[in-house]
Amino acid sequence: MNRPATMAAPQISESRRGEFIIPFLTVLLDAIAIELAFLFSYWLRSLSGVFDYLGFVGEEAPPIEGYLLGSLFIVPVWLLLFNARKMYSTRRNVSLSEELINIVKVASLGMLIVMSAAFFYRDFSYSRIVFGLLWVTSITFIFLGRATLQAFERSLYRKGRHLQNTIIIGSDALANEVYARLHGHTSFGFRVIGYFADTPSADGSGLARTPYLGTVPDAAAFIASHRIELVFIALRSKDHPQLFELISECEGVNVEFMMVPDVLEILTSQVKVKDLEGIPFLRIKGIALTIWGRIMKRALDIAVSIVLLVGLLPLWLTIILLIKLGSKGSIFFRQERVGLDGRAFSMYKFRSMRVGAEAATGPIWAKEHDSRRTTVGIFLRKTSLDEIPQLYNVLKGEMSLVGPRPERPYFVEQFKHLVPKYLDRHRVKTGMTGWAQVNGLRGDTSLGERIKYDLYYIENWSFGFDIRILLRTLRAALSLNEAH
Repeated sequence: MNRPATMAAPQISESRRGEFIIPFLTVLLDAIAIELAFLFSYWLRSLSGVFDYLGFVGEEAPPIEGYLLGSLFIVPVWLLLFNARKMYSTRRNVSLSEELINIVKVASLGMLIVMSAAFFYRDFSYSRIVFGLLWVTSITFIFLGRATLQAFERSLYRKGRHLQNTIIIGSDALANEVYARLHGHTSFGFRVIGYFADTPSADGSGLARTPYLGTVPDAAAFIASHRIELVFIALRSKDHPQLFELISECEGVNVEFMMVPDVLEILTSQVKVKDLEGIPFLRIKGIALTIWGRIMKRALDIAVSIVLLVGLLPLWLTIILLIKLGSKGSIFFRQERVGLDGRAFSMYKFRSMRVGAEAATGPIWAKEHDSRRTTVGIFLRKTSLDEIPQLYNVLKGEMSLVGPRPERPYFVEQFKHLVPKYLDRHRVKTGMTGWAQVNGLRGDTSLGERIKYDLYYIENWSFGFDIRILLRTLRAALSLNEAH
């Protein structure tokens, strides 16, 4: 009989490189395809003579510079549209037919934007025939590029490159079917490294050929310690209490769960089901941010923090002088907070309270009209200027401009047992401001409500959402709403 296997933590660097390389190549090929479609459509209409042969009224070819200038606007807009539809990630289980449908949708929306821009831009007359050709050629070129890249991606997987390490939860016929489909199709990009179940799979079954890693309650610790990013769950309805416990224990861990439901559940559910080689799966938890989402968010953090750190230098010096003149003690206040993946870091603020304010009470939450504040501190808290040094944390990568507010380890230990899904806040970087804060949930307010807003932000993140929160934060700061 199989016994639980002891495994060293798998190497994930190559998989992570694949998560970057494939999306990067996709963006690059899309940009080239759109530009080529622009140039080819112009050549076909104005220079090839095809339309003259078909009997269209001849006209002098317009300057190509106008189309090149237009493409500088069109290419980034279309790339943003593709990104908005989450089409810049590894396409492990996306068929070419799905890809083509999505490309047609994005290209059609993109053409509406192109024609709208051309209507309002009167300095150059664009050909409607060129626009019609652009719609067809862009779909064709983009699809060919993506089909080529998918073939390249899957050839890497067949060679064992950039595979994503996965585990299976379950050991009966359902779990064996999942293993058989995944193990027999390495082109999907998954490597099954083992399975968890209450009892090992029967000898001679397909699942018995992969390591038995332990019982279902052991899975959460393994997922966290081995940084497993994808879990296939093949449990029957009667075993769902174990599933709920597993998901609860994985709060705060960036892992994606994919569940194959019972046939009865599929027939009685309104949930949209996706299949992988004939096996239906329901995604019940996903990765918070895609690789390109993290890159875009980090780029925004770096750009804004550098601009503000330099631009606010005179304000820094003024605040430093006021703190020094107002009370004895250090200028900056440093406190341990909990951030991404539960890692602790030192968060910086301008000191707004008397030295040793918590010496007698221990850790407590700040309240409105807190008597421990200094005279200068009251002004700093009212204007949120005490938060400015956290731009240094943002620049270091310990925080983001936008995200759930970081909490002290003392409170995290308390709240994680009292508030459901509290640890899921740590699936993204903590922020200087957040969706809860701009909706008035600061300091001594309902913790349950704050968590709901934080989780909504994590599950619905977009680059535009971050911009929206930053603008609302600026408006709140200018109106002098006190940050408790």
